[in-house]
Amino acid sequence: MTPVKEIGECLITVGDDDYFFRPSFLNMTRIGDPQEIVQAFYYLHNDEVTPLLQKALMTYGVVPEWLLRYMGRPQFAKQAVYAAMNVMQACCDRDVSALTGELVPGKSGKWGMVYRKGAIPMQNIVLIAQSLITHGIIGKAKVRQLQRHETGKATTEFNAFEYINAARNHFGMSRQEAEQLSMTEFTLLLASKYPNEKGFTREEYDAVADEYMAKKAKRLKRAA
Repeated sequence: MTPVKEIGECLITVGDDDYFFRPSFLNMTRIGDPQEIVQAFYYLHNDEVTPLLQKALMTYGVVPEWLLRYMGRPQFAKQAVYAAMNVMQACCDRDVSALTGELVPGKSGKWGMVYRKGAIPMQNIVLIAQSLITHGIIGKAKVRQLQRHETGKATTEFNAFEYINAARNHFGMSRQEAEQLSMTEFTLLLASKYPNEKGFTREEYDAVADEYMAKKAKRLKRAA
């Protein structure tokens, strides 16, 4: 299958094996219940891996080998790595442990479970999973978001079936078709169907408000 990168799909090839990843609404449900999906997003975007990588690239231009070894320890950013493994598995129809590594029973008795490395370094697993879950539950479509739709409120759960049902209602899709949408694709479809919806984005509203206040201040100054 050919991945459509614009809606979050990706293909990873290792040797003769292809792994196709789709951040669809249905696959988001495989991460866990609605609260666990949001928790996985939190772990992936509040990890120690990404800031260190960014700082290293800004400082050295590359990620030093010693930092890669340090970040490759299973104890480092454990929650983010385990969440990333879960997200990648949820988005693929085949076993991805050869890519992500896996948890296996410890033989020494010191640890109950130990991490066995896969073909992809831990830091890359986190970056891939960040992209997948973002396309899956938030979307990366560059469309106008109206100010009245921006609640600014945090949410503790993501209910994929609400969006599946919305897609069926808005676009006349079957359940199977709607389940395969990512949030990015869903947002693009909405923008295409309702291109002329009236209203301001947050930036447009602020710009108009600032202009109004500036003109009002000039009028008051002249009146004084």
